[in-house]
Amino acid sequence: MTSISVRRLQKELTEIQNEGCPVGINLLKADDFQTWFFTLEVMGDSLYQGEAYTLMFRFEPQYPISSPAVQFVVSHDKQAPIHPHVYSNGHICASILGSEWSPVLSVVAVCVTLQSMLASCKKKERPPDNDRYVRTAPDNPKKTVFHYDDDTV
Repeated sequence: MTSISVRRLQKELTEIQNEGCPVGINLLKADDFQTWFFTLEVMGDSLYQGEAYTLMFRFEPQYPISSPAVQFVVSHDKQAPIHPHVYSNGHICASILGSEWSPVLSVVAVCVTLQSMLASCKKKERPPDNDRYVRTAPDNPKKTVFHYDDDTV
């Protein structure tokens, strides 16, 4: 990690520890500056009411110039939310994680955006190319070049 990355992540972690996270977002684990885990729950009336998901952030040495790799954790007892922009392997097709990333965005801002994305969803369904994508997807979602064409869900 570069000193810029470490300083930025230390600042974000200190703010989370001192001020807490918004409602429905909780830091689970941040033992280093490479991988952090959060729980994400949509608050209020939504299709995802009462459901909680785990998000994993992986940071590269270029953070915050480069976006973190963010995905929902999928395991034998956890699944990714069923959403038109979330693949069953946990990869998320969201422009803020790719072409619209900005260094002014923080880890908490990404969590809030994903929480909002779930809250505004009108229909639980997987992306149309889910099966093909999951079969061929790299481990790191940042190695995927997503095509962002639908911001209405």
